[in-house]
Amino acid sequence: MGSIEIVWSNNFEDAMTKIAVMMETFPIVAVDTEFPGFLHNTPRAASESERYDDLKYNVDRMKIIQLGITLFDRFGVIGGVWQINFCNFDPDLDDHVSSSIELLKRNGIDLVKNKRDGVDAYTFADKFCEILVRYGRDRVRWVTFHGLYDLAYMLKIVIRDELPSSIMGYVEHIGHVFGRVYDVKFMAKYCHGLLDGELGLEKLAKLLDVERFGEAHQAGSDSLLTAATFSKMKVVYGLPEMMFEGFLYGISARIKRPRPMIAVLPPPPQPILLGYIR
Repeated sequence: MGSIEIVWSNNFEDAMTKIAVMMETFPIVAVDTEFPGFLHNTPRAASESERYDDLKYNVDRMKIIQLGITLFDRFGVIGGVWQINFCNFDPDLDDHVSSSIELLKRNGIDLVKNKRDGVDAYTFADKFCEILVRYGRDRVRWVTFHGLYDLAYMLKIVIRDELPSSIMGYVEHIGHVFGRVYDVKFMAKYCHGLLDGELGLEKLAKLLDVERFGEAHQAGSDSLLTAATFSKMKVVYGLPEMMFEGFLYGISARIKRPRPMIAVLPPPPQPILLGYIR
């Protein structure tokens, strides 16, 4: 494994070019986001509707700080890791949770540098959508760990709007934008010895004997660890991917790829039966 490439505004174009080229060979994308905490904390016993209401409340009001992208293939070979720092969040003006911001700072995120030198999130979204259109929904696969919030923050910058009003709207939008989605935490529920999925990414990696590269609570390192645990779980447990496609930990609705449009042709004209002329 090489280094994690740190992306700022001055090397953004170069990074996106590399991602576009590498995705040809490494079409599986593990993602992780860093964001300013949870304004509404969701109780464990909350219903799915309440959980989504809190998700929407939090994501609609806050801004993404960092995105980690790891490209890899079906054998677990890593093609590259990028950590994209965004400039949109201003701790002096924008909603946040102070304890979450302090945690990010302790783990090396420099919010002053982000604001000064970071990438505009919507500029990134436009470039990234161009890459996705090039490769198509069916070819690219997305891997998350407890990915409800990661995909929500990515969806927000792609659609440039608030999240849909309902879980089903969220699921439909995710299916249209991302297509094939996997959640490692959901998968862990069905693997013996992985605590029914009730564990964090760090604990899961230790149980699987997967080593972290880089700092925890930085999106590049977390996306790489997500990719590595996904690949290790498939090998150790022989997991059939199709069983887990479209499921995110915390909601029961399955994310489905939209079916390709099929042109509906009008029925052929009925033959005109002429009587014999005598």
